[in-house]
Amino acid sequence: MKIKKINRFSERVYEAVLRLLPQVDSEADLPSEEYFKGILTSENIHFFIAELDNKQIVGMLTIGTCNIPSGKKVWIEDVVVDEAQRGKGFGKELILFAINYSGSLGARAIGLTSRPSRIVANRLYQKIGFKQYETNVYKYLLR
Repeated sequence: MKIKKINRFSERVYEAVLRLLPQVDSEADLPSEEYFKGILTSENIHFFIAELDNKQIVGMLTIGTCNIPSGKKVWIEDVVVDEAQRGKGFGKELILFAINYSGSLGARAIGLTSRPSRIVANRLYQKIGFKQYETNVYKYLLR
């Protein structure tokens, strides 16, 4: 498996995103082509795919960054491994890649969130070394 940063739109990658996102969040708003193109050209969003030698896209992840007065914030979002490819270590490879890439961006810490129902994913994050952070996370729905 190879992990590739995607900077330019392609129908193949876009279709993979539309296929993979619902596997991690059945209520996810799927991005339009224009919205996805904006993600790929953003300087604060780093989008990656996991691809087999036969060019089949089996996973994806996004790294977001922002600079604020207290330092550079880096977080991992939308980590998905195709249901048919789970249990093969691809999720671990994606997360380890994200850790190394985030370090290259100058991050001193990386955040991520995961619903408690995603037991396997939460176990993986803890095994890799992520610590559950004591905080209150709030969400205000605008629509």
